[in-house]
Amino acid sequence: MRTTVTLDPDVEQLLRTTMRERGISFKEAVNEAVRNGATPNRSTTANDFPTFAMGEPLVDVTHALRLASAAGSTVRQRSSSTRHDVTLRCSSGC
Repeated sequence: MRTTVTLDPDVEQLLRTTMRERGISFKEAVNEAVRNGATPNRSTTANDFPTFAMGEPLVDVTHALRLASAAGSTVRQRSSSTRHDVTLRCSSGC
């Protein structure tokens, strides 16, 4: 199809840059730009990453957060005391 289009100066510059960088004609640069603009953008979604069916859980995980919280309380006590020791050393040594 033949038509007359008036391009803004910045658009013309973009096309000229594309032509020079890629070694293509004005017609090819315009067609490519129109195709890219007319094609819906493909956004990154969770479907772009591989997924795997792992089946049903072998362990009942209904109370997993409660179990993790109970198990983590011991770890938290240790790590908080360690942080406290480090803070005391830093305070007296600074």
